[in-house]
Amino acid sequence: MIVNDRADIALLTAADGIHVGQDDLPVTAVRAILGDKVVVGCSTHTYGQLERSVVEPLSYVAIGPVFATGTKDTGYVPVGLERVREAATVAAPQRRPVVAIGGITLDCAREVLDAGASAVAVIGDLLATGDPEARVREYLKRLAR
Repeated sequence: MIVNDRADIALLTAADGIHVGQDDLPVTAVRAILGDKVVVGCSTHTYGQLERSVVEPLSYVAIGPVFATGTKDTGYVPVGLERVREAATVAAPQRRPVVAIGGITLDCAREVLDAGASAVAVIGDLLATGDPEARVREYLKRLAR
């Protein structure tokens, strides 16, 4: 289980990790609370945020929103596939996985992975058919290598 934003809740629930944004606790503070063994990811939206993220003790870096999304107003415009490519390049020396998020659908997920993302995070499209379990199976089938 990965908790969004809240290190205190992650600690209390013995979560496997936490995902933080740019306005949440700094990654070093999260690590001080949760330790080195938990998964810690951080959202980035700009090239500068990407550069800063790779020196942090992160398990992965997230980039987005890649495409327009109605799930969450991030306050950032879609970054597109070029920023996904930049994120993969910036994260490569540390072998840091890149998770792309925002507007990902079954039809574009392969393209996002081909741009360099290690994984995609999907919310809205999992609910698109009214059968999230079947939709996940579709993703796994289509994205299997």
